[in-house]
Amino acid sequence: MAVQEARGGVGAHGGGCTCGDCPHGARAGHRQAVAAFLLKRDEFAAGQGLPTAVAHSASASRQWISEELTQSAQLVAERGRAEGEAWLARLWRWTAYTVWAGVVLLLLVQALTAVGAGWSTARTAGLLAAVLVAGALTAASWLHRGRGGALAPVIGEDNRLSTSRAVAAGWVLFVAYAVLVLAGRLAAASDHTERDAVISGLDLARGAGVVTVLAVVCGIAVLVRRVVGLRVLGQRLQKVRADRPRAADLLTDDAGRGTFTDIQYVVISTVALVFAAVRLARRPDQLPDLPWGLAVVVLVSAATYLAGKYADGGRPVVLSVVRAREAGDLDAPIRTGDDIEIRGAGFVPPGAQGADRLARMRVRIGAVNVHVPLVPVTGGFSNPTDTALTVPVPADVEPGRVEVQVVTAAGVETNRYTIDVTE
Repeated sequence: MAVQEARGGVGAHGGGCTCGDCPHGARAGHRQAVAAFLLKRDEFAAGQGLPTAVAHSASASRQWISEELTQSAQLVAERGRAEGEAWLARLWRWTAYTVWAGVVLLLLVQALTAVGAGWSTARTAGLLAAVLVAGALTAASWLHRGRGGALAPVIGEDNRLSTSRAVAAGWVLFVAYAVLVLAGRLAAASDHTERDAVISGLDLARGAGVVTVLAVVCGIAVLVRRVVGLRVLGQRLQKVRADRPRAADLLTDDAGRGTFTDIQYVVISTVALVFAAVRLARRPDQLPDLPWGLAVVVLVSAATYLAGKYADGGRPVVLSVVRAREAGDLDAPIRTGDDIEIRGAGFVPPGAQGADRLARMRVRIGAVNVHVPLVPVTGGFSNPTDTALTVPVPADVEPGRVEVQVVTAAGVETNRYTIDVTE
């Protein structure tokens, strides 16, 4: 539905584009919705735009502002999803262009390095192997053209690029390319001795380091998916879906902050891949003999990345609940109609800082589900936050001892905290 709205013309996405296959309408519509939302939020934060019917009551104006911002944020979210789907739909072409640009770059490098030394069968085998790999990736891009092309296997369930899958995919493609190079050398070999030398280049003793690293990074990719899935189901990790994958996902967490474990895993793996590629270029008649010292460095990096996945996250927790007191109020117990401030940690999951996600938060007070109001300030929101949120105690709450529980935007429930509500 979102894609149909994004492609339906000016009325559907507001982007000024009437081409059914052009994603620019969805992009422009999303930008317009974001600009309108930010303008409305800053106006409300400055005390402007309130109708006179609710301006006399602080609670009524707060509720009205929250509803207006929630509706505007939902529109932004719909436009964002439409833009993300349109972006994925055209990404397969860019992945195919990038792959074939790499083949052209390889051809240029081989042509330059062949000056003086002459063209060799190793260069021919390397170029043919690159063409075969590029053809396979192009076919995969077309088959998965609605899911990001060749990047589809490395996009996680949360619609972000997976660091573990991307690293494993890089090593798989490199090893496949190296084997194809050896296959080309073997096919071009005319001498029995030369064929035996190429076959011996596949011995495990020569490529033990590369094979070990390949096995470990592939195992890490599978294990991380299992670990994350179990932690999400066990409510020990909060995950929210992104609008679209981004290259920065490889180096950052869900909130867009750079993480040490991801960065070191990508950097060290990239360095090791470059070293292995140079070894293959120097000795195209055998698997790259990755030194055990470098292989151990990659394994330590992978273990650090896996440990970071186990350490990430944590269940949100309510630490205390107090009556929210404004200046001039008398100290009093919690009554229906009062505001309560819930203090704790983990109320806003990483990646859920958007208004549409914040508006999905709920607080259970007894048997009543209370919407968490959005309180705008210039540049963001003062309520809710990751460590505190304020909600009113509705009149439907029965006096006595009741339990308070927060439900985050990821659907994770906190512990139950008991408070006393008086008449």
